Amino acid sequence: VSPAHPRFAEALAELGIQVEVRRFPDATRTAVEAAAAVGCELSEIVKSLVFTADSVPVLVLMDGASRVDVELVRRELGAQKVARANADLVRETTGYAIGGVPPFGHATKTRVLADRRLLDHAVVWAAAGTPHTVFPLDPKTLIAHAGATVADVREPAK
Repeated sequence: VSPAHPRFAEALAELGIQVEVRRFPDATRTAVEAAAAVGCELSEIVKSLVFTADSVPVLVLMDGASRVDVELVRRELGAQKVARANADLVRETTGYAIGGVPPFGHATKTRVLADRRLLDHAVVWAAAGTPHTVFPLDPKTLIAHAGATVADVREPAK
């Protein structure tokens, strides 16, 4: 039995993806917690963040060491306004709670952007549907299964 959230385990099976889902006793709700638990670089963690673009949900996949630049997301999508989604909308859109949102296997079909810097790594780690579970995958495969458009949407380094 997979430690992944049942909906996400089902999505993995439907896609024919075999990965080792790791469960940790302490939460991996934040990128920092996940990187510490896995023993990887913070930038190797994939954050699955939900925003609204003109009130329509959009998922942004971002490396754990970076922040999303909402102005770049707005321009990429040609939207008037981009804002962070609230917890209720995240759960309604994805079927998962904040801190456990995986990059695919969601309750609804949502537009997805993946920041180009994810491709800098051989392997990245993402949530497996719960705040205690993560899984590794090469970023190209992860982006493909998420149906994501690769874009430059991270804030410039300070």
